[in-house]
Amino acid sequence: QVQLVESGGGLVQAGGSLRLSCAASGRTFSSYAMAWFRQAPGKERELISAISWNGGLTYYLDSVKGRFTISRENAKNTVYLQMNSLKLEDTAVYYCAAATRGWGPNSAYNYWGQGTQVTVSS
Repeated sequence: QVQLVESGGGLVQAGGSLRLSCAASGRTFSSYAMAWFRQAPGKERELISAISWNGGLTYYLDSVKGRFTISRENAKNTVYLQMNSLKLEDTAVYYCAAATRGWGPNSAYNYWGQGTQVTVSS
C-alpha cells in the first residue's frame, strides 16, 4: 500500500512556471513507476507524463513535451513535475499515480493522490 500526496499547485500567469511534488509513503516507492495525470473541467483525465522506477525512461504527452519535465528522487520518495511556459489550456487538477507493474501510458496505475489544482491565467 502506498499513499500519495501532491503539492505545489496554484495560480500562475500564462508563460510562468510551477513545480509539482508528489510525496509517497511506504518503503517500496523505488519499485513503482510513477505518472502525472490531469483532468480539466468537462474533459477526461489524461496521462501527461510518466517515469520508470529508476528514472531511466520518461514519457510525455505531445502537448506538454518540451515544456514539462518529470523527475524523481527515490531517496526522498518523491516525484516532481516541473512545468514551464504554462498555457491557459494547462489549467486542470493534477494527480500523481503509481503503477506496481510496467510503466508508461499503457500501464495500470494502482494508487492515486488527491490532486492539486493548477490554474493558468491570462
